[in-house]
Amino acid sequence: MMSLAIDNRGTLWMWGNCPQQTKEGELALVSSFTPTPVRDFQGRSVVKVACGNEHVVVLVSAGESYNGEDLVCYSWGYNTRGQLGLGDRESRLHPEVVKTFDEESSPYEVACGACHTALLTRIKKTSDTLDSTCWTFGLGDNGQLGHGTTQSTLFPTPVKELPQSVSLISVDCGLFHTSVVSSGGDVWSWGMEKGLGLCPDASRAGTDSGDALSPRLMSWKPNQPKFPDPVKLACGAAHTVIVAKGGYRMWSWGRGRSGVLGDGNGVDCYTPTLVLWPQMMEDSEEEEVKSNGEQDKAGEKETEATTEVEEKLSSALNELKLLQTKLSVMKKYASILHGSVFGKPFDEQDIPDSLQNSDSFDIGKEWKKMLGTADHRKLIRLEMFYRDMLAGVKDELMRRKIKEIVKECLQSPEV
Repeated sequence: MMSLAIDNRGTLWMWGNCPQQTKEGELALVSSFTPTPVRDFQGRSVVKVACGNEHVVVLVSAGESYNGEDLVCYSWGYNTRGQLGLGDRESRLHPEVVKTFDEESSPYEVACGACHTALLTRIKKTSDTLDSTCWTFGLGDNGQLGHGTTQSTLFPTPVKELPQSVSLISVDCGLFHTSVVSSGGDVWSWGMEKGLGLCPDASRAGTDSGDALSPRLMSWKPNQPKFPDPVKLACGAAHTVIVAKGGYRMWSWGRGRSGVLGDGNGVDCYTPTLVLWPQMMEDSEEEEVKSNGEQDKAGEKETEATTEVEEKLSSALNELKLLQTKLSVMKKYASILHGSVFGKPFDEQDIPDSLQNSDSFDIGKEWKKMLGTADHRKLIRLEMFYRDMLAGVKDELMRRKIKEIVKECLQSPEV
């Protein structure tokens, strides 16, 4: 395993198990415990980088700096499966140009699986931003190349079954699957276990049973394949995550062990599922209310009393789960808020007397008490915190809502 990073000057750094030359002049993976610069690209800027288990692929500027011009694709490392895209299975100690993209296509995104590679390119000298192509090469045993077969490929080959005239904005690879997303919000996956859609009805009798040999359009709900306003797509070893709605929503699918899907469960997921996130609590509540309404309508059509009881229990459990999530988030936010205002962690002695000794809390009384006992520095810190909070809120409606809440608390009677 290796790690790579690009600094702000376009220099590529590598550490971990890196391809290096042995004393015998052969290629081997040698452990490097600190970042080491890759000096093969001196005088040029590395713009994109991806690595597999034992190979590296980069996109480098044609000139000294990158100003949006065409990028050149280089690869090096082990090549036993053709994952370098150089037309053979010979490993490379130093970066070598992948010549397929020199003539017509300009690469702009790159990703690596365990032993395969995927790139996105556009046709050179054209203003048509929709004219993009996904190329794959290397190991194809699980259909991860998307060419309709399980054959490996030594040269970059287009994934022909993707729709024509689409703008592909992001590509990534898992160990044995590949996913891409278009600017219109369509996501295609292929490879191991239906591109990790997991194909629950597939026979597991053969070695490639249930694998998707060609692109498979993913859908997050019936008759709704598009992910609105997509931003980025990323793959783990055996799962995929997409960020959409301008960065305010995430969906995940694939193998869910260890909770990697972030959906509150630890099980495999056959369809893209919304990832839990604190900022989504309001919308989740609206969706929950809508879901409950649909359950109520369905319950009216049921004639058996047992079915109605099951629906009510299911609804109550969903509401309890949502409430527990909200309380956890509120507790975390309250702790952060208290530390920001008072400069120390919240503990039990900070609970107001009126709340400890009764089931009600007089906000106005406690506020006046705090102002009366607080020193000048605490008041200044409180005012600065309030002003900084307002300054950090860009949405005018939200800023006005915060002011109304604070004003309402100051004037509030016992609640």
